[in-house]
Amino acid sequence: MTFMAWVAVAIFVGVYVLVATERVHRVAAALGGAGLVLGLGIVGSSEAFYSEETGIDWDVIFLLLGMMLVVGVIRRTGIFEYLAIRSAKLARGRPYRVMVLLVLVTAVASALLDNVTTVLLIAPVTLLVCDRLGLRPIPFLIAEALASNIGGTATLVGDPPNIIIASRAGLTFNDFLVHLAPVVVVILLAYLVLIRVLFARALVSTPGKADALMSLDETEAITDRKLLVRSMIVLAAILLGFLLQQQTGLSPSVVALCGAGVMLLLSPLKPRELLADVEWETLLFFIGLFILVGALVHVGALELLAEWIANVTDGAVVPTFLVMLVGSAVVSAVVDNIPYVTAMTPVVGSLIQAHPELGRDNGLWWALALGADLGGNATLVGASANVVIVGIAARNSLHISFATWLKYGVPTAILSMLIAIPYVLFRYT
Repeated sequence: MTFMAWVAVAIFVGVYVLVATERVHRVAAALGGAGLVLGLGIVGSSEAFYSEETGIDWDVIFLLLGMMLVVGVIRRTGIFEYLAIRSAKLARGRPYRVMVLLVLVTAVASALLDNVTTVLLIAPVTLLVCDRLGLRPIPFLIAEALASNIGGTATLVGDPPNIIIASRAGLTFNDFLVHLAPVVVVILLAYLVLIRVLFARALVSTPGKADALMSLDETEAITDRKLLVRSMIVLAAILLGFLLQQQTGLSPSVVALCGAGVMLLLSPLKPRELLADVEWETLLFFIGLFILVGALVHVGALELLAEWIANVTDGAVVPTFLVMLVGSAVVSAVVDNIPYVTAMTPVVGSLIQAHPELGRDNGLWWALALGADLGGNATLVGASANVVIVGIAARNSLHISFATWLKYGVPTAILSMLIAIPYVLFRYT
């Protein structure tokens, strides 16, 4: 690598250490690092702001912005309180049942939508459920983020890396369902057992809270029925737009922004009030992170890593699958999985062309998808949903540290890999 490439790697590692140790605020660390790679000329404005390969992923930024505005309008109708009371009643106020219900809803919704949109919608409900039952919300929020990454792995639209892989490999929505959904279901069932152990201390109810909750009438929580009806129609249109992305050609960010615009027109609230609901810190953190990872792509650091992963096995079938699956999980825990998958797809294509046995039933592509999607659970910055959940928690005066996330994310990622490895080896090698 060139000298500037090593500088880019050093800056990224420095920012990562600052975020992990919390010596400075994560937004300051990310934007400071982004400022360094720009100021030193490692990347220019064209690479950072306009390039699809190395620049800020504006689709993600505007998807988040649009859905934050949508959630801000919906929140004022009282529907989140209604759903919180209703879901807690269905679980009879028992903490573990509540967590299982929220986790299952999150995982299924993440498979149909995308994991970022899902956690934006489910987090307000979770905060209200925990408040009503006197439970600590942080374990529930982390459990949902982890579930969203697991559920999103099952389909083409559930996680952005899957869309990249599908485009490169010519895979369809049904291909993902046939090949990834079965193992995701097994991982999700195992995860439901794991959360009983991981979050045992948090699954203790407060005496009297459940009884008081069961006596509430959830319909009284709805404060603006007219706005609720309008909001649900717009939300349904947004979700339909997400599902019909391939048919309409409209990206999720465009659909979300259009929906947010309609929501603002229908809402009696002033835009200034709704803009206060936007997680600006989260958006700025993403911007800084995208520039930093884009710099690694620009100087060829990720490409070298991808080539090393490809060359270390010399095309041997079982070692190649293992390195692709586990290696992708490890790398995706450190950097965002979107640029990593972008760098890896041409390498996987070349490997399959040179060694056709690796491409049987598109096995190597599925190994890449499982590793990249599930490995992101390990750390706070490994997946977009993780960053969003941390931002939502911070706005509600709840601090989720890097170390706290590791305590729950690493066991979940390891469990996922222990199930994914035999699945991939037995089915595709």
